[in-house]
Amino acid sequence: MILFIIGILEMLIVTVWTKVVTKTQILASGFITLINVMIWYYVLQTIVGNISNWIIALLYALGCAVGTMIATLYFQRQENKDLAGE
Repeated sequence: MILFIIGILEMLIVTVWTKVVTKTQILASGFITLINVMIWYYVLQTIVGNISNWIIALLYALGCAVGTMIATLYFQRQENKDLAGE
C-alpha cells in the first residue's frame, strides 16, 4: 500500500517539476530532481527486493496514475481560473 501512496506523491512531484522546468526555475528544478531520484531509489529497491510480487508494481503504477490525474486536474483548474480572470 505504501507504494501506491509513493506513486501518487511521485507524480505530483513530477508534474511540479515539469512546471518549474518550463519556467526555467533552475534551483527549484534541481531540488525537485534530487527528491524524485531518491523516491525512485526507494521504489526500485522495494520492487527488486520483492521481484516476484507483481502486485506491488501494480499498486505503484495505480498510484502514479492517480497522482498524474490529480496534478493534471489541479493545473487545469488553475489555468481555467486564470483565463476567467479570477
